[in-house]
Amino acid sequence: MVKRRRGAVCRPSLAAVCLLLLALVSAPAARAERPGAFDYYVLSLSWSPSYCASRGRNADPLQCRAAKPYRFIVHGLWPQYERGYPDFCEALGPRDPAYETVRDMLDIMPSRGLVRHQWRKHGSCSGLSPDRYFDLTRKAFDKIRIPAAFRDIRSGSRMDADAVETAFRLANPGLRDNAMAVSCQHGRLSEVRICLTRDLEFRSCRSVDRRGCRQKQIHVPAPR
Repeated sequence: MVKRRRGAVCRPSLAAVCLLLLALVSAPAARAERPGAFDYYVLSLSWSPSYCASRGRNADPLQCRAAKPYRFIVHGLWPQYERGYPDFCEALGPRDPAYETVRDMLDIMPSRGLVRHQWRKHGSCSGLSPDRYFDLTRKAFDKIRIPAAFRDIRSGSRMDADAVETAFRLANPGLRDNAMAVSCQHGRLSEVRICLTRDLEFRSCRSVDRRGCRQKQIHVPAPR
């Protein structure tokens, strides 16, 4: 009598099944994206003139044809994991923020579509109601002091991405280079992303910092 060896043996006809089972056993468990289960926030500030220039006629007129041109606006307040981020969670509250909530955010997020999208994709993962999430978003924005160079800019200029970080660091005591990243697209300044604790204190974030703009010089379009 021939004894079988201990352990699973894959016959050629079952090789595909065996490989699938081995993959399922060795694959890491997927992270459950539960509302409120995250590590910190990223406040993303978008340089509005760059958005308007890149989108042209397709830009949101509320943002790009305003009587008083916008400068830095809030793109969003994003819950983050130490690696990666949750999105489109099963929200604890309504699917969309109320009309009044959207309206009240337009001074710092001048696009109704942007406000609604940010709630669905990011706010839904905060564990907060829409009203509380956008209240927190405003508090985060109010915490950041925009450097004078961007408040007073009158004409387009070119700037080193590191100089943008330095300007924000000097204007905001406690904010360090490893707690933010400058983003660029098509050679233009796109966003400044700042990492905050759940209590809105500055904190380091290596994964965000590593994704910063690698261009030496970027164009900073002037508001029009």
